[in-house]
Amino acid sequence: MVSVQQWTGREASALRAALRMSTRAFAEHLGVALRTVAKWESLGTENQPRPDTQAILDTALARADSAAQARFEATLFPERKSARPADYETWSEDIERAVVCISRQDFPFASTLLNRWMGSRAPQQLDDKGFYLYGRSLVLLGDLQRDQGAILGPLSARHSYLTAHGMFTELDIPRRVAQIELSLAVVQEMSGELESSARHYELLAGDQRLSPRDRAKARLWVGTALSKEGHNEYATNAMTAATRAFEDLGEPEDWSVAHQKLALAHRGAGDLKQALHCIDIARTTGTVDSPMQRVRLDTAYGHILLSDAATRNDGLFVLDQAVQVARQYGLSHQLRSIEGIRKGQQG
Repeated sequence: MVSVQQWTGREASALRAALRMSTRAFAEHLGVALRTVAKWESLGTENQPRPDTQAILDTALARADSAAQARFEATLFPERKSARPADYETWSEDIERAVVCISRQDFPFASTLLNRWMGSRAPQQLDDKGFYLYGRSLVLLGDLQRDQGAILGPLSARHSYLTAHGMFTELDIPRRVAQIELSLAVVQEMSGELESSARHYELLAGDQRLSPRDRAKARLWVGTALSKEGHNEYATNAMTAATRAFEDLGEPEDWSVAHQKLALAHRGAGDLKQALHCIDIARTTGTVDSPMQRVRLDTAYGHILLSDAATRNDGLFVLDQAVQVARQYGLSHQLRSIEGIRKGQQG
């Protein structure tokens, strides 16, 4: 932790800013008069607090959390690097652990792994390696927020993705930039901007910055967006093309997910026989280790069953199971989707 040998108004003001407090709140936090803090702000290095106040400031700095201490150090010593190569190794390992946690919907621990680095480092003070790791962490934070249904606003997937997009653009890493653009299109679709998201998916499906697998995903998601708009014939063609691409690429899990999406497109077109055929393929070939995928599969299966009066009760039962898992893991977007399906059937 950085220490201060001699406090002046400059260091005191930097501590107030690092703690993100107003002058009044900072005065109350320290137990000093408001005019004392105002004097620090106005006089800077020309003002030196009394010895007893120096000790109070020492204690306030020591008790500040790591993020505030990092902001304090970055303000006073902008020339210092915020991390060492050894730190970067550990940071990279924590990113890998966060990927696994997010895939299992262990959101609290994933958030801890990411914020222990992002909360204690100012990206503008990092070298290129640290800047890259910060961007990767931001993307994962966006994935976490997206899976939790926080898609718009200042503490949302969209905000995290846009910030990371700017960082990878600055680093000139086109593949990462394009991947984030694909994630932003997903956020568009989740927020109801179906036509816009479909157009972005269409562009990205032919974008050579992306890998063949990512381009196939974009093609699949063209179909999901259009299917929600009721354009089922075009959607089915797009999804079928993506399914073939996943087969050619040797991606069995993506191939299975594509059948799940195809099933819903067939349901939208009124072809329940083909919908049941595709969802059966998805349910028998896909892995359901992930709670998210389990909920998505059950939601799609329940939706199809609800579409036939003869299997309506079975559909309600399957959706109830999906709701329980979604609530357990905090999958609010999936909960809203299931509620929309139920309302649609009641209507």
